[in-house]
Amino acid sequence: MSIVVVGSVAFDSISSPHGSVERAVGGSATYFSLAASIFSSVKLVAVVGEDFGAENIELFHRKGIDTEGLEVVEGGKTFFWQGSYMEDMNERDTIKTELNVFEGFDPTLPDSYRSSEFLFLGNIDPDLQIRVLEQVKGDPIIGCDTMNFWIDRKRQRLHDILKKIDILFINDSEAVQLSGEKNLIRAGRRLIDTGPQKVVIKKGEHGSVLFSGDEIFLIPAFPLEEVVDPTGAGDSYAGAFFGYLDSAGGIDNNFFKRAVVYATVVAGFTCEGFSVERLARLEREEVEERYKRFIEMFTIT
Repeated sequence: MSIVVVGSVAFDSISSPHGSVERAVGGSATYFSLAASIFSSVKLVAVVGEDFGAENIELFHRKGIDTEGLEVVEGGKTFFWQGSYMEDMNERDTIKTELNVFEGFDPTLPDSYRSSEFLFLGNIDPDLQIRVLEQVKGDPIIGCDTMNFWIDRKRQRLHDILKKIDILFINDSEAVQLSGEKNLIRAGRRLIDTGPQKVVIKKGEHGSVLFSGDEIFLIPAFPLEEVVDPTGAGDSYAGAFFGYLDSAGGIDNNFFKRAVVYATVVAGFTCEGFSVERLARLEREEVEERYKRFIEMFTIT
């Protein structure tokens, strides 16, 4: 089977107490694709400028990611983001954002992408997310991410999306903002009532919560001795979640719970290097080994 992801591919310049990196490959769809490719085949829909270069596209090809849906705008410049993390790695400052070709992004699914079994709508304008859904054939499992910017500016369109998707991925502050509930348990339940069958609330270093009907599954983050760069960890989480589901071939609640554990493990790996450096060389065997270690932390003998 296969997964289609629609989102951003970018250049990132990042600094943290552990160093810095300049114009590294980033973007929500990049992190998602690399994480999902550990488990399954991925088809990428995004836009970049002519400055992105063949060597950067080769990064996707080395991981078996299909780039037929990656539009390269001749003479254009790729989306660029620059940020700096504080000593407390939960805090960061955005120094510069240049949308460039991403500002005119109008995602079009190639014919070979339209019947995929899984579809993930990255953090883009809800109007674009709806446009993507209009191109889909069949009945894929649909996941969606969003952010406070769209909650503030396009809340109604976002609610239209929630009625059409299966799984919402959202962080804790956004869940409170979108649901109007300060308590995360009530927030998760309220979001379930808006349409999606499942809601995943990400809490950074404090783990995540999966809401599925009346059932709640809560798990901490994988304990790391050192966090180098948390950029893209949430996107990697979603990618590993979908990648595992696709590879496992099952969609009952136990499969979703395992997906949460795999997602947590892969997100942790992402934080161990700058940008996609650690994720790009991550192998399934490493993930499985850490998965077993993680499970053992909760096993009482």
